[in-house]
Amino acid sequence: MTRLREVAERAGVSAATVSRVVNDPSVVSEGTRARVQAAIRELGYRPSRVARRLRVEGGRSSLVGLVIPDIQNPFFADLARGVEDTAQRHGYAVFLGNSDDDVEKERRYLELMRSELVDGVILPPVSETDAAALEMARSGIPFVCVDRRLPRAKVDTVVVDNVGGAYEAVEHLLAMGHRRIGFLVGRPEVSTSRERLEGYRRALADHGIEHDPALVVTGDSRQATGRERTLEILASPVPPTALLVGNSLMTLGAMEALNASGVRVPDELALVGYDDMPWALAVSPPLTVVRQPGYELGSRAMDLLLQRIREPGRSPSLVMLQPELVVRRSSGPPGSPT
Repeated sequence: MTRLREVAERAGVSAATVSRVVNDPSVVSEGTRARVQAAIRELGYRPSRVARRLRVEGGRSSLVGLVIPDIQNPFFADLARGVEDTAQRHGYAVFLGNSDDDVEKERRYLELMRSELVDGVILPPVSETDAAALEMARSGIPFVCVDRRLPRAKVDTVVVDNVGGAYEAVEHLLAMGHRRIGFLVGRPEVSTSRERLEGYRRALADHGIEHDPALVVTGDSRQATGRERTLEILASPVPPTALLVGNSLMTLGAMEALNASGVRVPDELALVGYDDMPWALAVSPPLTVVRQPGYELGSRAMDLLLQRIREPGRSPSLVMLQPELVVRRSSGPPGSPT
């Protein structure tokens, strides 16, 4: 890699002059500027983006990092938009990475963000024991967990009331007359999955319904998994009359499986999904969902990160937003026509 000093030697000027040409060419004479620029082209010199940002911003990069688990998931796209819009209003740019819920991919992104000297990082951790996230939390770089918790680290966190959201969904299905309610839950190492499972179990217990482990099937956050696990549920000896699905892409996969199997919703199986996607009103029957404030999650996370940048010594904050049960026709009583 060509260094600034090599450019200076080729152009016959000082390193300081090369720096001035790169950062403020108007203060350098036209002849000197032309020689330096010619040397830069000949040697293929690339100025350090980090160093330039730090000089321009007086010690800050005006860049924040965001690593999301799945860029194809509309919920995380909504969250990212909330982060970006808020960052832009405050003069920050967002360095976006997609981890695919892969710990090594996430680690590489976090290491790259640290090397770029970002002013802070926002992250939905891959798991509750995420080593790379824990390392970031202890690095001294301003850091906010969003959507998912990192219990072993004292960090600013913005989440949704997952226990309450799942509880309300199950309570609604119970009110519709369902007693065998299945739950297709996400990855168990993620706090959102654990909390939604807790809400599911608590709602059943509070209404005197014994929890049947056979009605709970573990998946991840993929459409294909939602399809496969739903087919397993339908093939069980005594299938449920209602199904709660723990995230948006698995809900789409579940609907695909129900359609392929000719199962009528809600007549043969009532369905409630997580996250209110644009297609929820386009399907027949329209889908009952637990709506999460994804955009607000991202915006509040960025607000917390800005506070942490300004006040690095303050105590960590926990912000919990409330979901909303949106009742549509997919969650009617057993045997109900569409």
